[in-house]
Amino acid sequence: MACPARRLMLLFVLALLLPGLAACTSRTYEDARFAQSFSQPYTLDSGDRLRIIVFGQENLSNIYGVDDGGMVAMPLIGAVQARGRTPEQLRQSISARLGAQYLRDPNVSVEIERYRPFFALGEVNAAGQFSYVSDMTGETAVAIAGGFSSRARKDVMVISRKVDGVVTSRQVPINHPVMPGDTVYILERWF
Repeated sequence: MACPARRLMLLFVLALLLPGLAACTSRTYEDARFAQSFSQPYTLDSGDRLRIIVFGQENLSNIYGVDDGGMVAMPLIGAVQARGRTPEQLRQSISARLGAQYLRDPNVSVEIERYRPFFALGEVNAAGQFSYVSDMTGETAVAIAGGFSSRARKDVMVISRKVDGVVTSRQVPINHPVMPGDTVYILERWF
């Protein structure tokens, strides 16, 4: 009689523990994806401005913005998907579309002229949207946003970033890298 009671108790304990274990596994997976987002090549999204040069074709060479739908609208070939692509992948797509109908062996270059903005919120002196600068850290972001407020916690921040289409937030040290499109939230200290 003791064995069925033990089995029942074991099943009850497992039922209580499994959701927690699954959450730990999911959190570990999300943390790994968040960390991996720094080692991945930069992918384009809304707000990026690109210098696209089609050599020998002055009427096609220009500055183009990635619109809210993630597209770049170019003469002749129309809208080209940019969201989620690297500049090199976009270059290849534009070359292929131009080469298919309009130009023989097009030579295309895609450069990022201006990255999409980042956002600073919380205990900064001037919260808002700001232009991204290369190799930015949390400290740089705070400096651009007017510095820490008098109640700011100065050792950590929360970064929200879209990873694989899902917005993920993590508390990180203040000297952690910031990427274009990130939201930096400076916490309030309690004492």
